[in-house]
Amino acid sequence: MFKHKQKSFKPDLTEMHAICDANYLRLLRLFPDYQNSNARHLLVGSARITLQVVERCRYTTIFRIEQKYGESRWLGQLRLEVRAYHDARMLEVGMFQSHRRVAARYEYPNAKMFSQDGIEMDKKSQELIKQIMRHRRC
Repeated sequence: MFKHKQKSFKPDLTEMHAICDANYLRLLRLFPDYQNSNARHLLVGSARITLQVVERCRYTTIFRIEQKYGESRWLGQLRLEVRAYHDARMLEVGMFQSHRRVAARYEYPNAKMFSQDGIEMDKKSQELIKQIMRHRRC
């Protein structure tokens, strides 16, 4: 009998960089004053979205994006932490909901049923940021 060898997973780095670049630019459009302000509040429907600077360093800034109030069905109890790399102009998801340290790759299947491709979190954050931009009121 033939053993079917499972193909090794290879992430699409071009796609990942494109998503992270676009997310960086979108976040800065949502929070252009992040260097001088620690928080920005936006209304999206009945939800209040808070963008907060958690940590500032020379080349990086960590932001927390949280939903406060509003109907939980729109975004659930959103909590997202992202790291902006200013020298590379990229945004990477560091924490999504309660999942700390989002990995670039997961074995599949896994106990928590995460997608094998860690880029999924960056794609979800991309869609989230797009929705906030589309429906926000300052």
